[in-house]
Amino acid sequence: MNRHAEYQYLDLMSRLIERGDRRIDRTGVGTLANFGAMMRFDLSDGVFPVYTTKRVYWKTAVKEMLWFLSGQTNIRSLLTANVRIWSDWPLSRYRKETGEEITQESFEERIVADENFAIQWGDLGPVYGKQWRRWIDKDGREHDQIAGVIDTLRTDPSSRRMIFHAWNVGELENMALHPCHMVYQFYVSGLGSTAPKLSLMVTQRSSDHLLGNPFNICQQAALLAMVAQQTDLAPGELIWSGGDVHLYLNHLEQAKQQLTREPRPFPKLSFARKPASIDDYRIDDFIVEGYNPHPPIEAPVAV
Repeated sequence: MNRHAEYQYLDLMSRLIERGDRRIDRTGVGTLANFGAMMRFDLSDGVFPVYTTKRVYWKTAVKEMLWFLSGQTNIRSLLTANVRIWSDWPLSRYRKETGEEITQESFEERIVADENFAIQWGDLGPVYGKQWRRWIDKDGREHDQIAGVIDTLRTDPSSRRMIFHAWNVGELENMALHPCHMVYQFYVSGLGSTAPKLSLMVTQRSSDHLLGNPFNICQQAALLAMVAQQTDLAPGELIWSGGDVHLYLNHLEQAKQQLTREPRPFPKLSFARKPASIDDYRIDDFIVEGYNPHPPIEAPVAV
């Protein structure tokens, strides 16, 4: 019997606890870190790698991916979709620049209620979606990397150039957070067969193993499924490559708790319809069946 794929994640967690390099990081919280890791998830037959040793709020993760694909950079649309995972960064900036010790709830309410306030305080700078969909070159021309990849998959699926990324050196300092999941590369196997498969490799420079990685794997698998549907290919493998993989020091007890749990079968993903384009997916299009995780494990976000 094959070992459950989630053990790749748990083994990395054990390695961080046992042999992680203790470091003071950008946030000041401190981490246990290792450099260089890889995980592979087979998405054949609709397998959706949402970790089961704690509940992962997969809808929130997928909503974030849909927000990336929209090209938006303001948290207002995320908040209207009940997604609060990006609020910490603009809230921190607001408190620092105004001196007002506003609560996160009140800040988010103002972002949603007041468009002008959202424009001033809710924008994250030229983060993921801006670079994926609206990269501006030196001549002022706009480049849609996602559309380019999908077009190449349809016209030249053996290409080695089916890549998009967000590490725009000239705009890094204007981003609320430098891109963590940086490079996405697609590959089609079985060309010429009756059932070619689409695989995706993601290179991630920095990975918060307890909180960030479960979301990243889920949403990257969702992206692979969407692009496969749009290009009439079957999903193949999601391959994840991590650079600085770390556990925050205030996540250690939560990690140890998670390691006591046995993985359960991954759920299955299907779509309610085939949208007209990659831009037309909605959260209601995602049908996830058979997700039966252990209870959630709460932990603070390091900003």
